[in-house]
This record gives sequence, C-alpha cells and structure tokens, in this order.
Amino acid sequence: MVETKYRRVLLKLSGEAFAGDKEVGIDIATLTRVAKQIKSVMEMGVAVAIVVGGGNIWRGEEAEANGIDRVTADYAGMLATVINALALQDILEREGVQTRTQTAIGINQVAEPYIRRRAVRHLEKGRVVIFAGGTGNPYMTTDTAAALRAIEINAEVLLMTKNKVDGIYSSDPIKNRDAKKFKHLTHLEALNLRLEVMDATALSLCLENKVPIIVFDLKAPHSIEKVVKGESIGTLVSSE
Repeated sequence: MVETKYRRVLLKLSGEAFAGDKEVGIDIATLTRVAKQIKSVMEMGVAVAIVVGGGNIWRGEEAEANGIDRVTADYAGMLATVINALALQDILEREGVQTRTQTAIGINQVAEPYIRRRAVRHLEKGRVVIFAGGTGNPYMTTDTAAALRAIEINAEVLLMTKNKVDGIYSSDPIKNRDAKKFKHLTHLEALNLRLEVMDATALSLCLENKVPIIVFDLKAPHSIEKVVKGESIGTLVSSE
C-alpha cells in the first residue's frame, strides 16, 4: 500500500469540474478522469467522501438576478447537485468503485438520506460517499456543505478543486498576470484578505474546527493522488 499523508479526505467538486472545458452540462471524459484518480486514491487505502456543486446545470445567483425567488432558486440548485452526484456515482461504479450517494433533501427513489453515522460506516467499508443537496437549506452554498461534512465525518483535510487555477492568488490570475500565488495561508489571513477561496461561512467553520484546506488545479495530471500523498501542490490553508 502506498504511503499517504491523509487517511480520510473530503473532496469538493464544483459544477465547473463536471462541465470540463464546456460552460454547461456534464463532460463524461472529464468525470472519467476524475473517477480514475479517485479509484487510485482508494487503492492507496484512503477513504474518500465527495461534495458536489451544481453550477454547471443551475446557478442560483443568476436565477435570483433574473427575478426568481432566492429560496426557490436555491432548492433548484440542490436538485442540480443530485443530477451531478448520480452521474459521478455511475462513472465511479463503472470503474469498479463501490459508491453511495446521500442527499440532504428527501429524494429516496435515487439516493439515501444523509445520515452521518451511515456515511461514516460506508467510508469504513471502503465505499466512496457522495454528498448531494448541499446542506439542505437555502442561503447556504455547497462550499459550506463541504466544510460541514468534512467536520462531521472527521476528514483530515478538505480538498478544494479549481479549474485552470493551481491555487489561491491575490487576484484573478487569468485576468491579472501579476497576481501573486500564495503557497500557504492561515484561515484568518484568507478571511481578512477576502480571498475567493470559499464563502466566509465555510471558511469560518474550517477555522473554528481547525480543518486544513488545500486548493489545487483538478486538471493537473494526477493532482488528487499527489495531494493525498502530501506533495506540495496548490495552496494550503491551515490554522498554523
């Protein structure tokens, strides 16, 4: 078994990750590459839980800006995450990885309800657990769901994947070539600098519970495996 730094991780996959190089929809080739990495990490003896976003299908902020009620928009976004979760579950199972999807909103025909003890038991049995539906509450992002689930399942680290960005920068590196990349930040520094790591609620949860966050480029070759092994890629946000 390969030596790893972490034994249980929470991986946050944004809707952008599901879309791949497209702006919307689900790119099967991208998900297959991600699934193969997750399988490799599982074979290293690492327990993997995943929180999925839904921005590739539905963006609540845009819907609200166009006149849709915020609560309605947020619930629609939760349903979008369920679609992504089911797609990822199917592809993982094609790769031979036992997978369970749990949702924070009731949709029992296609997924289990979120029950913390059951989720932990699945992880102990060597299954990947996908958490969909956010926290089940409007006004809460899937970043907050990722932080919350990481704490609840006692994950050692929260892995935040990004597309086209290999860490946290002082400003958008795509728009500003002079943007400075941070190798390491404390949670408090990330909050005070108002960097777009994740929303403030999620970051505060990680600060209070001392959950380290690693932000890295999902598209980089073998990026998930490298992070789990403890290789220095991306940006580390920790309490130290």
